[in-house]
Amino acid sequence: MRILRIGYRLPPEPGGKERHIERLSREQILRGHEVHVAHRRGRVPDGARTVTPAPTRVSRALTRRSDVLAFAAECAHALPRAGRMDVMHLHGDHREALVLGPAARRLGIPVVLTVHGALTARHRLMMPLAFRYVDAFIALGRRPAEDLLAAGVPAGKITTMSSGLDLGHLAGFRRQGPAEAGLIVSVGSLERVKDHALTIRALRELRVTHPGARLVIVGDGTERARLERLAGAGSGVEFAGHLNADQVYSLVGRARAFVLSSRRLPTVGEGTPTAALEALALGTPVVVSSDASLDPAITDPGAYRTFRTGSAAELLRHLRSVLDDETAALRMAERGRRAASGLDWPLVAARVEEVYEAFTNVRTPGLSRAAS
Repeated sequence: MRILRIGYRLPPEPGGKERHIERLSREQILRGHEVHVAHRRGRVPDGARTVTPAPTRVSRALTRRSDVLAFAAECAHALPRAGRMDVMHLHGDHREALVLGPAARRLGIPVVLTVHGALTARHRLMMPLAFRYVDAFIALGRRPAEDLLAAGVPAGKITTMSSGLDLGHLAGFRRQGPAEAGLIVSVGSLERVKDHALTIRALRELRVTHPGARLVIVGDGTERARLERLAGAGSGVEFAGHLNADQVYSLVGRARAFVLSSRRLPTVGEGTPTAALEALALGTPVVVSSDASLDPAITDPGAYRTFRTGSAAELLRHLRSVLDDETAALRMAERGRRAASGLDWPLVAARVEEVYEAFTNVRTPGLSRAAS
């Protein structure tokens, strides 16, 4: 199958969407597909073929409004020269679909759109128009699926799933001994949507009864200076900045707890956070906000704990429980590992193939069905 993948950013640019695009492309290449990738930033995965869209008069005008729209317009202009494709797989939202959907329809190319997070509330009225030429949607989590339904997308067009995990690689970072006493880790960009401020406030209260507790936040962003002021000196909060994937796995693997306090904002929100799924696979107890739900990827409610978004008191209660009850924490970690065991990348890639096959005339080898 010849797949055209369009993603605005790729690694080494940070982010779960970026890693998803790279890893899915690599997995599809291993499965014998010919993958072509168009992108604005980052590097195309080894083995993929690069599509290089050039600026046009339209894209130059759009840049002042949105570089994502400008990039989509450049991809649409380059599409006729890219050669025959069996499917065009977009990673984004209504912006890419608005521009690229009609261009693909004119060329007879089926379109899949993966939505990685919550949709903005600002452009709901235009979404039915933007989505009209998308043949299938992959929603990475409950929240994106609900937003697609609210935008008028028929339920039959939506497949809800999660990103994949490299379980074999992650297994090498599981700790063999006790967790590092008091270590709590959070992984996510330093932006308002992640609500690290709530986690910092909960840690401040936690240290009243657990003075050895400390929080390491991995990531960077526009909120860093404000968060550093909020934490203050001697607070037990460390800002680690960007770390490579293996450094993150090593840190999370030895932590006593992983926390994600994300909240839904009018323009952005979580899908299914890959960092939390990786923490489960690493055997680290996971505590997440209700807006960072791991549904439907993780069906065992005992595999992780959820607190009401914005409630520092509920987060504090869960953290105290994980730190105080080692037996319960170990049981929770084991259930988390089991719950994440079905998210290996080959299985996830096979599910994506099934989405393709539902509306194309191309059938992939029996490998896809055997893996599913």
